[in-house]
Amino acid sequence: MENREHYLSIIEIDLKKVAWSSLFMTVIISIVGLIVYTFLHGDIQLTLTFLGFFLFCIGYILLIVLHEFFHLIGFYLFGKVPWSSMDYGVNLKMGIAYATTTVPLPNHAMKKALLLPFWMTGVLPMLVGYIIEMPVLVLLGAWLIAGAAGDFAMYKELRRYPKAVLIKDDPIKPKLYILKKD
Repeated sequence: MENREHYLSIIEIDLKKVAWSSLFMTVIISIVGLIVYTFLHGDIQLTLTFLGFFLFCIGYILLIVLHEFFHLIGFYLFGKVPWSSMDYGVNLKMGIAYATTTVPLPNHAMKKALLLPFWMTGVLPMLVGYIIEMPVLVLLGAWLIAGAAGDFAMYKELRRYPKAVLIKDDPIKPKLYILKKD
């Protein structure tokens, strides 16, 4: 990244701390989600089969891909970022999926782009799971809500800054740069 003196501040996420937080959230939200399901529908019919486990894993992977894609949609909708300045993929070394843009966004737009996947790949599937009485979808939603732990951590840090300040995303690491005004 460029010279540090151009930045007001740098927000860096501790991936190990986020991973533990995500694991804890996964367990708690899954349990609470299934308890709510039993209040709404009575009993839960979860049968563990190889095919069911395989489909759950495929659904989880697809929702992770969609999670990152919704960050890109957030950059586009809320930050007016052109598609040509965005990228997404998987960093196998760090064990994370990512979506990034080279264009700085106003803080208010970055915060919306950070939370859009939480709503679309976590809360929405969970609600649909309740509506169509599909507990596996409730669990997938719970896992994706918990999977947004890094987004929540960044959002929490961004709340300290004015909504108009510009935020630059690091293309490689889970970092955000708070730009100084010229």
